[in-house]
Amino acid sequence: MKKTAGILLLCGILLLMLSVISCGTRRGEKKLEVFSWWTAGGEAEGLEALRKIFVAQNPNVEFINATVAGGAGSNAQAVLATRMQGGSPPDTFQVHAGRELIDSWVAAGAMEPLNFLFEKNNWMSVYPQGLIDIISYKGKIYSVPVNIHRSNVLWYNKAVFKKYNLKPPETLDDFFNVADTLANNGITPLALGDNGIWAATHLFENILLGALGPEKYQGLWTGKVRWDSADVRSALSAFVRVLDYINSDHAALSWDGAAQYVIDGKCAMTIMGDWAHGFFKAKGLKPGVDYGWIPSPGTKGSFNMLSDSFGLPKNAPHRDIAIKWLTVCGSREGQDAFNPIKGSIPARTDADRSLYDKYSLSAMNDFQSDIIVPSCTHGAAASQSWVTKIHDVMSIFVAERNVDKADNEFQELATRFIKK
Repeated sequence: MKKTAGILLLCGILLLMLSVISCGTRRGEKKLEVFSWWTAGGEAEGLEALRKIFVAQNPNVEFINATVAGGAGSNAQAVLATRMQGGSPPDTFQVHAGRELIDSWVAAGAMEPLNFLFEKNNWMSVYPQGLIDIISYKGKIYSVPVNIHRSNVLWYNKAVFKKYNLKPPETLDDFFNVADTLANNGITPLALGDNGIWAATHLFENILLGALGPEKYQGLWTGKVRWDSADVRSALSAFVRVLDYINSDHAALSWDGAAQYVIDGKCAMTIMGDWAHGFFKAKGLKPGVDYGWIPSPGTKGSFNMLSDSFGLPKNAPHRDIAIKWLTVCGSREGQDAFNPIKGSIPARTDADRSLYDKYSLSAMNDFQSDIIVPSCTHGAAASQSWVTKIHDVMSIFVAERNVDKADNEFQELATRFIKK
């Protein structure tokens, strides 16, 4: 009995030693896994610009680019959820700043607060307070924003507009007039690539913003404005009418495929965030020459905002190296390398404006002067679970175009998800 007990004790000690050695080896690995959905033109190049800075500062670290294709992260978020719930998080992952991160992973206790990093690098003085509020939960900061994107942008092919002597539409009435002229000349007015449906939700949220205005639009996410109101019904009806002017293959097309239709002149316009700007530039087009832009119809004076950011999961396999990555993401050098390529503008307020083109400078100016509202589709206004249900309603709505049904279902979702 004593001999058996001694053997079991020895085996236990050996297993413990092996475990410690294994953990120590893992902690000593010089690796960094960065999880994102940046695979399209402009996105991939922007990530590569960040990677080059990181590798130059950390030459002995193996950089693992764990990208998952799929616009707006629809596929990546599903993969991430599996990994996080399975106890196998990446070292850091891209996430939309705001409710998407907070409701999904911060409230679940799966993320480390990053106040220490902001204090160490004096970032509190260079990030706008409003953005700090968006990335905070119960007084603690949980992600490092690398950019600011604008959702409410209408992009158009300048050659097509010039050929038919058209002006970019500032209102929905303008849009329908322009669309009729284009359609009568055999050109599809609006490109939509809603494979995965999020792009349809993106289009609708900006029609909604144009119909309601910024104050009422924001009220939808807090319960101050009801979804079954006359204004929302008007927006739903306008959306149905807009669908009469889109490409017939929209359900099989990605957002960048829709942007390519605008490049090719197959479609004249698309309403998409300014990652489309990065895509156009990656294809060799010149802003203001080959393509133009304007706030989506009815939204002038509003800046529908989202932000890509990176967080630090608890139990990240290579925590210290992940912190070095987050430091690059939050640095002026990193943001000034990333954003001119990505099509976005820096989250920091001290960017080198000489590095940015005509569109980006206009976006910087508008971000300082316009009323800022949070994007629903891209995780700033609503929780990921709420947005997922909105996508479900939108999938059916695009197919059936039943305003009454969609209106009631949107209100039911608001009643369910808005916390009193």
